[in-house]
Parts: sequence; C-alpha cells; structure tokens
Amino acid sequence: MKKVITIVGARPQFIKAAAVSRAFRSNELFDERILHTGQHFDSNMSDVFFDELDIPRPHFHLGIGGGGHGQNTGRMLEAIETVLVSERPDWVLVYGDTDSTLAGALAAVKLHIPLAHVEAGLRSFNKRMPEEINRRLTDHASDLLLAPNAAALKTLASEGISGRHVVNVGDVMYDAALIFGEKAEAKSNILNILSLRPQQYILATVHRQDNTDTPERLRNIFSGFAAAPLPVVLPLHPRTRQRINSFDIAIPGNVKVVDPLGYLDMVMLEKNAALVATDSGGVQKEAYFHRVPCLTLRDETEWTELVELGWNTLASPSRSDLASVFAASYTPGVTGAMPYGNGAAAEAILHELACYS
Repeated sequence: MKKVITIVGARPQFIKAAAVSRAFRSNELFDERILHTGQHFDSNMSDVFFDELDIPRPHFHLGIGGGGHGQNTGRMLEAIETVLVSERPDWVLVYGDTDSTLAGALAAVKLHIPLAHVEAGLRSFNKRMPEEINRRLTDHASDLLLAPNAAALKTLASEGISGRHVVNVGDVMYDAALIFGEKAEAKSNILNILSLRPQQYILATVHRQDNTDTPERLRNIFSGFAAAPLPVVLPLHPRTRQRINSFDIAIPGNVKVVDPLGYLDMVMLEKNAALVATDSGGVQKEAYFHRVPCLTLRDETEWTELVELGWNTLASPSRSDLASVFAASYTPGVTGAMPYGNGAAAEAILHELACYS
C-alpha cells in the first residue's frame, strides 16, 4: 500500500481534493493522509468545505495562516517537513498554486520524497501574481506532473518539461462539478435566503492581490458593479473587505455583500447566475462547467481555451471604462467542447501514482 500525504490549505484545493480523496477511499492500493496548513483559517472558508464535500478530517492541521507570503511559506515549510520526516510517505500530492503548494513541494523535494502536482502547466505569464511563481517552481520541482488540459502540456514542453511523467489527466474540478452539482440542487437554499431569482443576478468574487491591493483597480471594479444591469451578489473575501474600508471605497447600492459561502451555496449561485464576474481561476472554470458566461477581472487568464470558446471575456480592472464592459450583454459560447476531460481525472491521477516508476 502506498502512503500519500495530500497537502491543502485553501478553498480551491479542498474542492479538488474532494474528488481525489473520494477515489483514494475506494482504492485499496493507497493510504491517504491529509495535511491542512491552515492557510484559510476562517471556519466559513475552511471547516464548512470539509463538511459539505465529505472530505476526511485532516490527519494534520498546522494552523498556519494570516501572515505574509514569505512568513506563511517559511512557517509551513518547517512544519510540513516535520510531518514528512515522521510519516515518510511514498508520495506528496499538492494542488494548484498557493503558498501551501510551494511549501509542500519544497519540503518533499528536500527530503527526496516523490512529488506529484495536480494542475501542472498552468500559466498566466504574469509574474506579479504570487500564484504564478508558486506554480512555476512547483512544476519544475515535481516528479509527476498532472496537467488538466492539452494547453498545459504544451506550456510545460516549452519550458523543457516533457516525457512520460507529464500526463494530461483532465481537470479534477470537472469531476467535482459533476459530483456536487446535483447535491447543491438538493441541499442549498441560498437563492431563497438571498431572495434571488434564477438568471436575475450577477455573481461576483474579488480576492486577487493585484486587484485588492491596488486602489485604482479596486475602485474600477466597483464602478463596474455599479453599472451592471442586474443586482450583483458579492461573497466578500476578508482581505477585500479590509481593503474596501482602508481605501474608503463606497459599495454601490445594487451590490449585495454576503459573507464567504460554503461550496454548495457557491455552486448553486454559479449555476443560476446570468453572469459570473471573478478574478478567481477556479470560479472561471466552474462558470463554464455550469454553462454560465464569465467576465474575468484580470489582465490575463490561465484558461485561454475558455476565451477562445467564447465563454470567458477578459476585462482588465486597470481600464477606467470598466463600467461599459459590465453594461454589455453576454451570451453563451461554443457548446459541445470538452477541454477538461470526461470527469474521470481523479481515477487517472490514482492510476499515474500507482504506475510511476
């Protein structure tokens, strides 16, 4: 039996890990143990996800969060190393592009423990994003690179990373969308709670450092919200809330601010929105999985195929005329395309872990 330490710390990673952990639990070849760094430490941003997604409670909870990138990564690295020395797993599995991802990757490679990276090969080509540095370094340190699509394979090859240990397994978030989409319909009452009607609101999320820490960009985003033809529902990230207050930005009257939501409530809001406006990488894809047009509040996106298919429109918050972008109408893109696999990425990941040599 192969022992796997899965390292997570942020909401998008919980979603991805939910699908893979489900596969681990039904496979006798693996013993998975989850390590939660604590990067997202608010109960609404962490604990509720484990409950709703039926993820086993972490074997290890480091409780490290709330600091700067360097502080978080350093403290996580030290604590993760201690766990890995004690556990001596056959694999360390990391997801995405957070400080938890990089800390887990560095701890594993320094101890010569095989490292697998889920979502390998994604690039925004914007080095101002901490996430871009995290994923690039993690890819170049990994033994097994588990890419979500063909574009990621091409990117890795262009950086000199290729061979039989670079595999397009599909996107685990698509697995999660299929698994939990129906559950959201059955369990979530968020539309009634917020007095919303399907297709009569815009769902927005804003959390990227580039947007929240730049007053001009954040003001432009809220000016865009003010010009939207429909009410905007905004689950507010704690950092964004703090910046709104410190920059003295007025929240428009058509914006309904709510606390961070659990996964099932977010899925329900995504499925029923007329438009999703976000700077999140994961929410862009979830909008596509539920066939809802998306406005991406960034200068670039890792998911260029969604722009090409017409589901995603880039809208840079540096634009002073962002209000006109929100006032435009958005229609569905090309249907029938399957850029993220067939919903069996988790099983493909386990296959690659089992067969690696």
